[in-house]
Amino acid sequence: MDKLTNKEEQVMHALWKLERAFVKEVVAALPEGNHYNTVSTIIRNLADKGYVGYQAFGKTHQYFPTVSLESYRKEFMETTTQKYFGNSYKNMVSFFAKEEKISADELREILAIIEKK
Repeated sequence: MDKLTNKEEQVMHALWKLERAFVKEVVAALPEGNHYNTVSTIIRNLADKGYVGYQAFGKTHQYFPTVSLESYRKEFMETTTQKYFGNSYKNMVSFFAKEEKISADELREILAIIEKK
């Protein structure tokens, strides 16, 4: 799975939320300042990368994600864990704890989830 740029991820998040959309609907779902032609180009690039499919309606296309948010999240987290945390989820969680991005209560919740499995 190819790594997406920040703009590509932003468009994908809009498509995941909308499920099926024309370019103008994606533009409307994005923060202001995103131009139709730019978003259209990004969507075509996402289609070339295999992230987006489309259904043609004459000269216009309705787009839909072909990669689920869950699949992308899983791939992103695995890659991030390998690159930045020595392939150790313990190191990753420790990082967030040291940065005070995760609380002791949240860690207890995570432990409860692990212990249930």
